Amino acid sequence: MAYTVKSGGSMATTATGGARTPLSRARVLDEAIGYADAHGLDALSMRTLAERLDVVPMALYKHVRAKEALIDGMVETVLAALPAADLAGVGPETWRAVARSRILAARSALQRHPWMWRALETRAAPTPAMLDHMEAMIQILRRGGLGPVLTHHAMHALGGRIWGFTPEVASSGPAPTDPAQIDAAMAAMRERWPGVLESAMSARHEAGSAVGPGCDDDAEFAFALDLLLDGVESRHSAGWPSLARATSH
Repeated sequence: MAYTVKSGGSMATTATGGARTPLSRARVLDEAIGYADAHGLDALSMRTLAERLDVVPMALYKHVRAKEALIDGMVETVLAALPAADLAGVGPETWRAVARSRILAARSALQRHPWMWRALETRAAPTPAMLDHMEAMIQILRRGGLGPVLTHHAMHALGGRIWGFTPEVASSGPAPTDPAQIDAAMAAMRERWPGVLESAMSARHEAGSAVGPGCDDDAEFAFALDLLLDGVESRHSAGWPSLARATSH
């Protein structure tokens, strides 16, 4: 029969007998993050999480209102582990390196938690930690001397890259392993899409790439990030104040 134990002034309902670690919001979020790391966000449910914590599902609602609130808390926990933004030394000569370093730190966090990119994309509203990261990025650009308009457009151009990921239009799917299938696929590509084939074959291949075999994810991410930061820096050096000026020429 289920029973309850006091936990910091609240009651945590257990599903089975025996001594239990008191339930807390931090414990709930840590367990949810570990489960999502191993099984993905789709597999996570309030019932599954309750079973792993050996409590009845209703016990979770004292710490998180519903699954979306649970995911908000998971996002907050992961982003809270990012290094605090040190803005003291950011200036015209350093902003680009600081911005790059912060974005790559966010990427490292997302690589440890592969479900994070989807969680970020599906938030109905930014969480406080999401806003903290956005504020840090904006302050880095502003302290580097960029005006508010260029900063606005830079943040839009960087998009999901400020969180460390680049959404792909389509995955290449599983590659064929049968030699005859491979030869047939290569012949078809060579006939109809020679440019696509040439581009794909020129990349350094890595198994398990998020965009399919053929790309080094980290190198591709850093390459695109550097292109964007170079472009922002170039526009800033040229005194670019607004989108209207860029489109008027």
